[in-house]
Amino acid sequence: MSAGPFTERVSRALADARLRGALRFTTDRLFRMRRQAMEVLRASAEQGLALGDFERVRARAAAIRQHAVAHLDYYLGQAAEQIQRRGGQVYFARNAEDVVRVVLEIARRRGADLVVKSKSMASEEVHLNQILARAGIEAVESDLGEYIVQLAGETPSHIIIPAIHKTREQVAELFGRVIGHALSADTPTLTAVARQVLREKFLRAGIGVSGANFVVAETGTLVLVTNEGNGRLVSSVPPVHVAIVGIEKVIPTLADLSPLLAVLARSATGQQITTYTHLITGPRRPGELDGPEELHVVFLDNGRSRILGSEYEQVLTCIRCGACLNVCPVYRQIGGHAYGGVYSGPIGAVITPLLGGRQEWSDLPMATSLCGACHEVCPVGIPLHDLLVRLREENVAAGRTEGGERLAMRLLAWAWSRPWAYRLSGRIARWLQRGFFAGSAAGDGCWSERGPGPLAAWAAGRQVPVLAPRSFRELWGDLVAEPAGPAAAVRAAREQPEQSGASGPDGPGGGR
Repeated sequence: MSAGPFTERVSRALADARLRGALRFTTDRLFRMRRQAMEVLRASAEQGLALGDFERVRARAAAIRQHAVAHLDYYLGQAAEQIQRRGGQVYFARNAEDVVRVVLEIARRRGADLVVKSKSMASEEVHLNQILARAGIEAVESDLGEYIVQLAGETPSHIIIPAIHKTREQVAELFGRVIGHALSADTPTLTAVARQVLREKFLRAGIGVSGANFVVAETGTLVLVTNEGNGRLVSSVPPVHVAIVGIEKVIPTLADLSPLLAVLARSATGQQITTYTHLITGPRRPGELDGPEELHVVFLDNGRSRILGSEYEQVLTCIRCGACLNVCPVYRQIGGHAYGGVYSGPIGAVITPLLGGRQEWSDLPMATSLCGACHEVCPVGIPLHDLLVRLREENVAAGRTEGGERLAMRLLAWAWSRPWAYRLSGRIARWLQRGFFAGSAAGDGCWSERGPGPLAAWAAGRQVPVLAPRSFRELWGDLVAEPAGPAAAVRAAREQPEQSGASGPDGPGGGR
């Protein structure tokens, strides 16, 4: 849930230099790794060792997801039937209350007072940890990033890297509180502490809770993709495994996994493949050595069915890779918490208003530059920039925009549709920017972050390019006035009569 107005959350984030440094460091690294992974994929495709380059595999992955969403009722029914046939239990939850009721009923029946969790954004949606705590049941996150933000009393700041906003020093301080003494901030020390604390939780927990990256309809198989062993421990060590899965995560067949897994890891972290890809088909069977005694799969709607059949349906094809966050110029400045909801970045700016209400989350579609970078990297080709424009149009039509903004846009439209007013606005802007930019008077600098007048808030956190000392129209006028200038040469070439015997489409001399 949001903490204060959107503008206040953004202001706090922009004022936090350590936050912005941590975001920049990690997102830059992830972007470089993704680019390298896609180059390797292209080279492998040329040698016949891969399904294709990124564009080809993305087209296949997008087609699979769009087909599954378009026929969601059929594949959900098939998945439920196959899960039950293999000994699992299936529940359909309309909202957060339904999910919590199912989990609490299972916990009370089993007498469980400790739940260990793998990373699950669906469980974040329903605020499962907080509700279990009120019922006297401890819920412990076992994903390293989720464990860090849980200790900090925060929510995830990134879809796949929950603690992206934390530095090593901050993590060392958090872990030091757990074990009672100061720690060095090196990775081996910190991971050893997490392993020491969490291993005991795995062995004692009565229930393991996870999400699922995909659910294969033809076999009822849950697919968990992780880079840590906690996903396998959560789903196999406790006697009961509960998977909370958005209804849109269903895919038709096992064969459909190949292109989806090919783009998921590369888009998310720049890896060729993730460390663990865990396929779970039913609970433990007689004679098997590991696995849970019970498997419960909760399919979560929570507003998703309202998106089906709408102009926003394609957003349900998202595979939660987080690539759009890593390239978004807005997310890279303010991080995930400024968005106020469970999902952040471009995907969050679209899906949060659709799930949580357009009125309550009307500010989020404005948190974008509409540069289209999110669409370029999306492994299933979701046109997030187009969907954000549609949500903005809805805001305008419903009167959710501020009066000052509406007035400014009307004035801008009036001025820039009249040549004389457009030229005048350029002269005024060049005059106003004096004293507000750093750099030379030739225009190779940027406005300071305070900006001129009412643009102060807009300029915060941005590098705003200065206007050139003279407009293109003014420069072109000078060129036209020069007797032997470039403009005169262009004009002379146009006025020169066609030469006889000039080369034509059929070669020298015309050939006709």
